[in-house]
Amino acid sequence: MATDAELRRRFFRHFWNHFRVVWPIMSGLVAFQLALGAVIGVLERWSVSEMIYFTFVTALTIGYGDLAPKRMSSRMIALAIGFSGILLTALIAALGVRSLQEAAKDE
Repeated sequence: MATDAELRRRFFRHFWNHFRVVWPIMSGLVAFQLALGAVIGVLERWSVSEMIYFTFVTALTIGYGDLAPKRMSSRMIALAIGFSGILLTALIAALGVRSLQEAAKDE
Protein backbone atom coordinates (compact mmCIF):
# COMPACT_ATOMS: atom_id res chain seq x y z
CA MET A 1 0.00 0.00 0.00
CA ALA A 2 1.37 3.38 -1.04
CA THR A 3 1.77 6.27 1.35
CA ASP A 4 -0.12 9.51 0.80
CA ALA A 5 3.06 11.23 -0.37
CA GLU A 6 3.72 8.52 -2.97
CA LEU A 7 0.14 8.72 -4.23
CA ARG A 8 0.41 12.51 -4.55
CA ARG A 9 3.68 12.20 -6.48
CA ARG A 10 2.13 9.69 -8.87
CA PHE A 11 -0.96 11.87 -9.24
CA PHE A 12 1.06 14.94 -10.14
CA ARG A 13 3.27 12.93 -12.52
CA HIS A 14 0.20 11.63 -14.35
CA PHE A 15 -1.47 15.05 -14.26
CA TRP A 16 1.60 16.68 -15.82
CA ASN A 17 1.81 14.01 -18.53
CA HIS A 18 -1.87 14.51 -19.44
CA PHE A 19 -1.55 18.29 -19.21
CA ARG A 20 1.26 18.26 -21.78
CA VAL A 21 -1.12 16.56 -24.22
CA VAL A 22 -4.08 18.93 -23.79
CA TRP A 23 -2.30 22.24 -23.17
CA PRO A 24 -2.83 23.39 -26.78
CA ILE A 25 -6.58 23.00 -26.29
CA MET A 26 -6.48 24.72 -22.92
CA SER A 27 -4.35 27.61 -24.14
CA GLY A 28 -6.61 27.93 -27.19
CA LEU A 29 -9.66 28.21 -24.94
CA VAL A 30 -7.98 30.89 -22.81
CA ALA A 31 -6.88 32.81 -25.93
CA PHE A 32 -10.44 32.53 -27.31
CA GLN A 33 -11.84 33.89 -24.04
CA LEU A 34 -9.40 36.79 -23.98
CA ALA A 35 -10.12 37.65 -27.62
CA LEU A 36 -13.85 37.73 -26.93
CA GLY A 37 -13.20 39.74 -23.78
CA ALA A 38 -11.22 42.24 -25.83
CA VAL A 39 -14.16 42.65 -28.19
CA ILE A 40 -16.46 43.28 -25.23
CA GLY A 41 -13.91 45.69 -23.76
CA VAL A 42 -13.89 47.72 -26.97
CA LEU A 43 -17.69 47.69 -27.30
CA GLU A 44 -18.20 48.70 -23.68
CA ARG A 45 -15.22 51.09 -23.61
CA TRP A 46 -13.56 49.31 -20.69
CA SER A 47 -9.88 49.49 -19.79
CA VAL A 48 -7.63 46.51 -20.50
CA SER A 49 -7.56 45.54 -16.83
CA GLU A 50 -11.36 45.67 -16.64
CA MET A 51 -11.62 43.58 -19.79
CA ILE A 52 -9.26 40.89 -18.45
CA TYR A 53 -10.99 40.90 -15.07
CA PHE A 54 -14.44 40.58 -16.66
CA THR A 55 -13.24 37.79 -18.95
CA PHE A 56 -11.88 35.58 -16.16
CA VAL A 57 -14.74 36.29 -13.76
CA THR A 58 -17.20 35.36 -16.51
CA ALA A 59 -15.21 32.33 -17.74
CA LEU A 60 -14.99 30.93 -14.22
CA THR A 61 -18.76 31.54 -13.89
CA ILE A 62 -18.23 33.63 -10.77
CA GLY A 63 -19.96 36.69 -12.19
CA TYR A 64 -19.60 39.26 -9.39
CA GLY A 65 -21.78 41.70 -11.32
CA ASP A 66 -19.60 44.74 -10.72
CA LEU A 67 -18.91 44.84 -14.48
CA ALA A 68 -21.84 43.99 -16.69
CA PRO A 69 -22.10 44.54 -20.44
CA LYS A 70 -24.87 46.93 -21.47
CA ARG A 71 -25.10 46.13 -25.18
CA MET A 72 -26.97 43.07 -26.42
CA SER A 73 -24.02 42.05 -28.65
CA SER A 74 -21.66 42.19 -25.66
CA ARG A 75 -24.04 40.03 -23.65
CA MET A 76 -24.14 37.39 -26.39
CA ILE A 77 -20.35 37.36 -26.53
CA ALA A 78 -20.27 37.00 -22.73
CA LEU A 79 -22.34 33.83 -23.13
CA ALA A 80 -19.62 32.38 -25.37
CA ILE A 81 -16.99 33.29 -22.77
CA GLY A 82 -19.02 31.55 -20.06
CA PHE A 83 -19.54 28.43 -22.14
CA SER A 84 -15.86 28.18 -23.06
CA GLY A 85 -15.02 28.65 -19.37
CA ILE A 86 -17.23 25.68 -18.51
CA LEU A 87 -15.38 23.63 -21.14
CA LEU A 88 -12.02 24.65 -19.68
CA THR A 89 -13.11 23.82 -16.14
CA ALA A 90 -14.46 20.45 -17.28
CA LEU A 91 -11.21 19.67 -19.07
CA ILE A 92 -9.17 20.40 -15.94
CA ALA A 93 -11.53 18.30 -13.82
CA ALA A 94 -11.27 15.44 -16.31
CA LEU A 95 -7.47 15.64 -16.14
CA GLY A 96 -7.63 15.43 -12.36
CA VAL A 97 -10.00 12.45 -12.34
CA ARG A 98 -8.01 10.55 -14.95
CA SER A 99 -4.72 11.26 -13.18
CA LEU A 100 -6.11 10.09 -9.85
CA GLN A 101 -7.43 6.89 -11.46
CA GLU A 102 -4.04 6.13 -12.97
CA ALA A 103 -2.16 7.01 -9.77
CA ALA A 104 -4.38 4.65 -7.77
CA LYS A 105 -4.07 1.93 -10.43
CA ASP A 106 -0.26 2.07 -10.19
CA GLU A 107 -0.41 0.50 -6.72
